[in-house]
Amino acid sequence: MKLLSYIPGTWPANRGLLSRFLPALEEGTVSAWLTSRLPAGSWVLDPFGFSPRLVLEAARAGYRVLVTANNPITRFLVEVAASAPTEAELKAALADLAAARKADERLETHLQALYLTPCGKCGKEIHAEAFLWRKGEDAPYARIYTCPHCGDAGEHPAAPADLERARGVARTAGLHRSRVLERVAPVGDPDREYAEEALQVYLPRAIYALATLINRLDGLDVPPERRRLLTALVLAACDAGSSLWSEDRPRPKQLTVSGQFRENNLWRALELAIGEWAETGSQVPCEAWPRKIPEGGGICLYEGRLKELSEQVRKEIPIQAVVAAIPRPNQAFWSLSALWAGWLWGRAAAEPFKIGLRRRRYDWAWNATALSAAFHHLADLLPAGKSMLGLLAEPEPSFVTSALTAAAGSGFDLSGLALRTLYDPLQITWSHSDAPRPSVPRDLAPVRRALSVHLAERGEPAPYLHLHVAALAELADSRALKPADEEADEALRRTNALIESALGGDARFLHFSTGEGTETGLWGLHHDGGREYESLVDRVEMATVNFLVRKPASLYIEIENELYENFPGLLTPSKAMIYQVLHSYADRERSLWTLRSEDHPAARREELKQMAGLIEIVGARLGYGTRRDGATLIWVQEERTEQVFHLVASALIGRAVLANTHPAEKCVLVLPGGRAALAAYKLKRDPSLAERMRGWRMLKFRLLRTLSEIPVLTRQTFEEQLASDPVKQAEGQLMMF
Repeated sequence: MKLLSYIPGTWPANRGLLSRFLPALEEGTVSAWLTSRLPAGSWVLDPFGFSPRLVLEAARAGYRVLVTANNPITRFLVEVAASAPTEAELKAALADLAAARKADERLETHLQALYLTPCGKCGKEIHAEAFLWRKGEDAPYARIYTCPHCGDAGEHPAAPADLERARGVARTAGLHRSRVLERVAPVGDPDREYAEEALQVYLPRAIYALATLINRLDGLDVPPERRRLLTALVLAACDAGSSLWSEDRPRPKQLTVSGQFRENNLWRALELAIGEWAETGSQVPCEAWPRKIPEGGGICLYEGRLKELSEQVRKEIPIQAVVAAIPRPNQAFWSLSALWAGWLWGRAAAEPFKIGLRRRRYDWAWNATALSAAFHHLADLLPAGKSMLGLLAEPEPSFVTSALTAAAGSGFDLSGLALRTLYDPLQITWSHSDAPRPSVPRDLAPVRRALSVHLAERGEPAPYLHLHVAALAELADSRALKPADEEADEALRRTNALIESALGGDARFLHFSTGEGTETGLWGLHHDGGREYESLVDRVEMATVNFLVRKPASLYIEIENELYENFPGLLTPSKAMIYQVLHSYADRERSLWTLRSEDHPAARREELKQMAGLIEIVGARLGYGTRRDGATLIWVQEERTEQVFHLVASALIGRAVLANTHPAEKCVLVLPGGRAALAAYKLKRDPSLAERMRGWRMLKFRLLRTLSEIPVLTRQTFEEQLASDPVKQAEGQLMMF
């Protein structure tokens, strides 16, 4: 397997409607991969249609993208985003809806009245932004508002009027509940009970508001394009109206309500959706299969599953590559998609996707089986020798095992992968081959070798996910992931058991964790006096500084690209690591990073000479003699070693530890103040290094200068001053490894 250089992108400021259910992907990754391999106008296949943003990005880059989208909601997201509605168009559409009548009042007035609440400060009735609930209770316990009259804002306890209004709506909810159920599964439909179960995540007020909106939408006499925009806004309300909004579950996977949740004002949700749609769309041609799209790029939507694509596609459309966000199970989104499709377009639209209502639980064996079927059909469509880029958002170990196993069992060879952190998508490339693929038995020894090689290359402990992926890559290379005679669930079970055995049964591997689970904490190698390896973060520090020396004024993306090329695969440094180094060595002005003048190598070498001289001066004043041993200065008294000073201009503290032969309690690391936060970051992220530095103290250059100028300095005050200026991690710093 060839190591893949991680392809960086940028996180969009607005991730778009329903982003909490869709893969979290950076923008720019897909287009960078495609443009490096294919000419514009080439046909690209997305076999899953799981990420509308991915499809739009490929089309914007000038490619013709064939998308199989059997989920009517994600298909609709692509269609609307590709039309790039403007804010003015969306506001005009919402104005039509607002002016519709509900009895003798405007629809906007009627629905906003559902969320009236008295201001706790001035007493005037205003519209709440949201109410807060506890699961199982019949009324909210708090409300969130901003009073336009007195400016009072924030979260406040619910008022008696709020409780009465919520209970009043609940008393009349039965009729509206029946109406929205009829649009998905009428009485007698075998899926009725599943639709009723899914509807449990909607409060009575939300059901009433949504039923009213959908009813008025059906009755509006507007052009098709205006209706599509209104449907897009109502879809936002469908999402905002569920009870799956809670701080502890920002990305819900199961259709279960949290102990505390938020009930949103649905008219306000319609207004907020205008910005969501206007800011995230991109004007690209979008047609339904089999209508043609221009050679300059666009989207061709196939409404159905991959297996239903005929042999005619292979003849008429020369697929040159595959790009896909690999789907992971999401019972919440798939169930809600079936509900929303019925509400917005009727029972016929929901029917093909009602399986999302029926299946209540999705395990990884199910996921592997489903992906295996998709990869099998994909192999029939993709010519031999063509490549696929797969992006796995939220790459937990079982998900990665499922995807790689499915691909391996369907004739796809793993050609490269790259992983940055547990919170970033895993990037995988596969190549397709029609050649026979004999499988081999799984073996413990190669897996252990792969684990130890990765830890040695890393030179520091690693999260379990990185080790798990390293083991999977070894099994994929040796074609031992999916023996032909094994079912998917058995293959996953045996693979996971093998990796756990490889780690748990070998004394070379050290587990840094407070829990007992294999997947918790970090894993490292025992240091038994053999070869030592320079840590990844130390090498990233050196590479970053060297780059800034060569290119004094650089954009972050230039630095990132350079580092990712030098540290491919599972060694990809995190953004947090890169920024730590940059903040330690460089200043940023107008997006350009420049090495600080005092951190140029020549300046630091001169400063090290000065610091060495100051250590000798301070030592002499305290009655110590000073002996030099390279970059190490040792205070001695009567041939006894009293203090050992390791001078560094960098934060390569691992080198000092490796070179040290003295007791830790006598050792002092002397470093520039600008390195302090970086040193603290390294100690916090590497428990092995922190343990080996236990007892060490750190002395910043500026404190050493101050000590050299104190008129009366004793050994006691020296120790007190040394302890008074600890090395700390920068405030607000995230440990995203």
